[in-house]
Amino acid sequence: MASPDGTIVWVSGPLPGSVHDLKAARIWGLVRAPAAAGFLVLADKGYVSADPHVKTPCKGKDKPEPLKDANRSHANSADRANERTRSRRAGRS
Repeated sequence: MASPDGTIVWVSGPLPGSVHDLKAARIWGLVRAPAAAGFLVLADKGYVSADPHVKTPCKGKDKPEPLKDANRSHANSADRANERTRSRRAGRS
């Protein structure tokens, strides 16, 4: 889990076997806890219908420009978090 600026604020522990991201998020309480604390949760398309407080990218082709802009903004926040993760891994090598 990362903050809007890409700062990593929580990393889950391992789960046995193959577990879908949404199921893992529910096991760890990542679906409801942030929303209960008043945080907006941005997630990828694997979390569609997870909870009303979880915002995912808009699906479909031929979206109007405002929805495309929203998806770009959504992706940028994920990119910042992913960059932080890559930077941390590179620092440990």
